[in-house]
Amino acid sequence: MSVAEVNQPPENQQSKAPSTAQQLADQPPEKIQLPRTSESEALKKIRHTTSHVMAMAVQKLFPKAQVTIGPWIEDGFYYDFDSPEPFAEKDLKAIKKEMAKIIRKKLPVVREEVSRAEAEQRIKAVNEPYKLEILEGLEEPITIYHLGEDWWDLCAGPHVDNTAELNPEAIDLLSVAGAYWRGDETKAQLQRIYGTAWETPAQLAEYKRRKEEALRRDHRKLGKELGLFIFADAVGPGLPLWTPKGTVLRSTLEDFLKQEQLKRGYQPVVTPHIARVDLFKTSGHWQKYREDLFPMMAEDDEARSQEQGFVLKAMNCPFHIQIYKSELRSYRELPLRLAEFGTVYRYEQSGELGGLTRVRGFTQDDAHLFVTPEQLDAEFLNVVDLIQSVFQALQLGNAFRARLSFRDPNSDKYIGSDEAWEKAQNAIRRAVEKIGMPHFEGIGEAAFYGPKLDFMFNDALDREWQLGTVQVDYNLPERFELEYVTDNGDRQRPVMIHRAPFGSLERLIGILIEEYAGDFPVWLAPTQIRLLPVGAEQVEFTQQIAAQMRALGIRAEADTSGERLGKLIRNAEKEKIPVMAVVGAKEVEANALSIRTRAAGELGALPVAEVTQRLTTANQSHGNF
Repeated sequence: MSVAEVNQPPENQQSKAPSTAQQLADQPPEKIQLPRTSESEALKKIRHTTSHVMAMAVQKLFPKAQVTIGPWIEDGFYYDFDSPEPFAEKDLKAIKKEMAKIIRKKLPVVREEVSRAEAEQRIKAVNEPYKLEILEGLEEPITIYHLGEDWWDLCAGPHVDNTAELNPEAIDLLSVAGAYWRGDETKAQLQRIYGTAWETPAQLAEYKRRKEEALRRDHRKLGKELGLFIFADAVGPGLPLWTPKGTVLRSTLEDFLKQEQLKRGYQPVVTPHIARVDLFKTSGHWQKYREDLFPMMAEDDEARSQEQGFVLKAMNCPFHIQIYKSELRSYRELPLRLAEFGTVYRYEQSGELGGLTRVRGFTQDDAHLFVTPEQLDAEFLNVVDLIQSVFQALQLGNAFRARLSFRDPNSDKYIGSDEAWEKAQNAIRRAVEKIGMPHFEGIGEAAFYGPKLDFMFNDALDREWQLGTVQVDYNLPERFELEYVTDNGDRQRPVMIHRAPFGSLERLIGILIEEYAGDFPVWLAPTQIRLLPVGAEQVEFTQQIAAQMRALGIRAEADTSGERLGKLIRNAEKEKIPVMAVVGAKEVEANALSIRTRAAGELGALPVAEVTQRLTTANQSHGNF
């Protein structure tokens, strides 16, 4: 008996061939590209102006509300308000209606330059102290933008010339949230209204569709439904607990990368979760990264006052450096490639946590390569090749571009000489230019010790994520006084390459859950095949076959719950099992399985040996059934 037989409609209900009109209607609509605010000057003007219109509408409806800041964000805008009245969801409808009225008035948007004294006088006249604090941080010239003659705010722009250029049908208000003034928990709690604005109603409709699809794909929802991970209050926020199924998924990803690394000459290491503060002082993390570390553990107050104690590690590189430094290295030993799936801890603010994509404890697929200057270019390209092959296996390979994360020369957050930075940044430029990788520069996105090549991934909903990263570092070898003996007996500094193809295992899994919508390819699925016996007579056979498959490394299970076949199928579908095998009397007699896959549908009866071989091949090739 096949899966199809269970769900087959009666003969008189068989579907007819669709008409031409129906076929056309069923075709997927042309994909609408949604620009990002940062990439569209027109959208930047629209959203900046719309945020002002929203603030004007709020103050008209709620005269006691004070405006604070209202910037654009990548997919919309927000404004923070100090209001004695809490905004409810129903208020958003009234505000949106008022915004449409303001837009239809065709108000001119006028830029005015004023002196600091004049700006201060006007702010005091309207009694808005938040604006006074904002004014303190502004450099001259001070610019004010007016909406007609009735409303104004401090702003640098840009804006449209007239509210008539805004389309009320392409604007929506999304939600109300709490926010602290200046992001400081010790300061006033404000109310933040989020909104979005687009050039056309069609863009707004597509944005809403993607939001709905994002909710359907939300890894927090699917992770719970599929039984992959949990969070527990007793453990703490941002600290995921992995269930057996989730652990299988993690382990599969780890094993895959470990094998790829072994093929490429990486050597595995294991390092502790804590270390002395002095280790991170030498690396510079204590000085530059201290606020992101968990508090120091000290034996007593005196030790604490002298900064003598231990901290949870937030990165693995200082540990790998100690392994390198444990003996004098020869040029013949280089490149030395040390790899570790090392769990690190970062004290993220509770408001910044988000499922698996932003956590306090996560595992990095970290490796550090110690190379001679002459080996740098070739090793860097080898790392990039590894990262690209990893993403191809994960079926993500066509959605990447590279960000050259360089330092901001005007910032003091970086360590090392200008010469070291130029050498490192040039090495990254040479690599992307040699392989012709699409790329852009992100000034100010570098780590404090070196520039990075970040792999930016666009998911199924066109959201951008940073996944793999590779860094060139001349500075930590200098700070730790690393050396190797050259072929002529001299001592020289190695160059370090930091790399993590996955980035964070937790974040990667969160992204994969959403990218696949929970439908993992066979090689990744926690349960790859579930055998469904039609009746009690087939239970023993399904158990035997499942055991044989498990002995070959296939993640197989037999459903022996005793439920009716329809229920067994529905349960397997709900759990997104990629391969289902129905076992009736005919299948037992023929030593076969009636197969249905989520990817390809009904495949009919196949010999057990063929099913086993296809599953084995999927595991070996990182593919599907």
